[in-house]
Amino acid sequence: MTLQHPPATPAERVAALRGQLAQAGLGACLVPTADPHLSEYLPEHWAARAWLSGFDGSAGSLLVTADFAGLWTDSRYWVQAETQLQGSGIVLMRAGAPDVPDPLDWALAHLARGDRVAVDGRVMDLASERRWRAGLEAEGMALELGRDPVGAVWAGRPALPAAPVFEHMPPHACRTRAGNLEAVRAAMRDHGAAWHLLSSLDDIAWLLNLRGADVDYNPVFLAHALLDEKQVRLYVAAGKVDAALAARLAADGVVLCDYDALAADLAGLPAGAGLLVDPARVTAGTLSHAPGARRIEAINPSQLLKAVKTQAEADQIRQAMAQDGAALCEFFAWFEAALASGRPLTEIDVDTHLSAARARRPGFVSLSFATIAGFNANGAMPHYRATEASHAVIQGDGLLLIDSGGQYLGGTTDITRVVPVGSPSAEQRADYTTVLQAHIALARARFPEDTPSSVLDTLARMPLWRRGLDYGHGTGHGVGYFLNVHEGPQSISVRGHARAHQGMKAGMLTSNEPGLYRDGQWGIRIENLVLAVPAGQTGFGSFLAFETVTLCPIDTRCVVREQLSADETAWLDAYHARVRERLLPLVDGAARDWLLARTEPL
Repeated sequence: MTLQHPPATPAERVAALRGQLAQAGLGACLVPTADPHLSEYLPEHWAARAWLSGFDGSAGSLLVTADFAGLWTDSRYWVQAETQLQGSGIVLMRAGAPDVPDPLDWALAHLARGDRVAVDGRVMDLASERRWRAGLEAEGMALELGRDPVGAVWAGRPALPAAPVFEHMPPHACRTRAGNLEAVRAAMRDHGAAWHLLSSLDDIAWLLNLRGADVDYNPVFLAHALLDEKQVRLYVAAGKVDAALAARLAADGVVLCDYDALAADLAGLPAGAGLLVDPARVTAGTLSHAPGARRIEAINPSQLLKAVKTQAEADQIRQAMAQDGAALCEFFAWFEAALASGRPLTEIDVDTHLSAARARRPGFVSLSFATIAGFNANGAMPHYRATEASHAVIQGDGLLLIDSGGQYLGGTTDITRVVPVGSPSAEQRADYTTVLQAHIALARARFPEDTPSSVLDTLARMPLWRRGLDYGHGTGHGVGYFLNVHEGPQSISVRGHARAHQGMKAGMLTSNEPGLYRDGQWGIRIENLVLAVPAGQTGFGSFLAFETVTLCPIDTRCVVREQLSADETAWLDAYHARVRERLLPLVDGAARDWLLARTEPL
């Protein structure tokens, strides 16, 4: 099909895609939000769903047929998607809502026997491929992975990123590349695997003590890696690794290969060779090139190895948190002074000035995700982002939610604070205090080592449940070490599963972020990062507790003091005393005055 004019709008792009489907005799095209590495944040080259639909949220799947186009996304993005899909002809499918089938169930109900569904296999995870293939074939339909119908109509598709790869060096790199490789190879031997394939970018970056800038907010680079007992083949685009770094890698048995050479090497693996792969972190298209290998499916060993921070890494993290806290003190001092002056402020100003404060701190590299600054109703959208075209002025009475974070050479930060503007209402103050109680409940937890992380979620929800309240997201996610702000395997979420590899261990860095959202009114979330630390041995085993490592005052102006118990008040006062002690040496002037005022005991 030849395009006379490149499609410029989502409606035109969907129409062009339908032309491709008709020409190929396809019944439907599934467009997931993914790349060949199953990354959370995608390089523009792989943002096919966003390009096609106009919806730029970080989660969602698009299904297009001859007479239907539907975008499935979860409740975090319903308001955003409803706005961005206007005029596209694409129907918002509210994933998780009652009576809304998932994309496969919708396809099974509306497609006919003999229909074929195309999806770019390079970006489809193995578990989804198996589910779709089994479901379609049971109804006389078929799944095709070898086509890229969206790519055929995507004129001017952005090139793959070409940022250089660099080495994470001591003192911030606290483990050696050789040590990481030996730990992973020991796990390979335990699994009886001669080979191990890695496509997940955070695992590769951690394994080789390398970092990059190919993906927004995550210091990683596009690559695959194939390990055996003696060698690592690193598949990366030419020119991204300079000669000096290539020589240091070679000394550790790391051989550079062209990014596109993986398929041929997988095809050349010995028949029956044991290949360790993580089905949640490798795509069906990538594995299709290794038909002769004997797959051994298990979580990547590096997932748990990197999740458990060493003592040296924990010390670096504490230093990074102090620098981040100092930046926040500078920002909030500026913000409150600007607000008091009557100067017009917008959500965009929050992002601009907070990012600048972080950039002035030692070791800062980049933001760890796009800053969320939502005033009143905008704060009720957990993944809201202000843009030049759509943002709020911060004026009147209400609550401002700010969720932000930074990448430092010595750690990754993620923090949410809510601050009052004008005079918050009694209901807002009650909600805020309830979320604070939820945060404190998890922060004070003591639990047996290896407790499934999902079990801890209930601790934070209890104060909300007592009031008949709840929130739709998980309470905590793992955080990398100068790596991805969201990492596994631990996940404190009611939607999690009590799997063996999700047990809590000393050294895991996790967020503590309960929230409460009233659509169209306000949102509240209080987030710190917590480090699991030993809490003693009893006759019932080893116990853990959480050390709160984030250092920034929690605004007490919205607290209903009589709503807090004596223990909760004591926790908050002790936290503020520690914040004051750690941050005072790092700030001066207005930032120092602000810190002293905001850490006064209740």
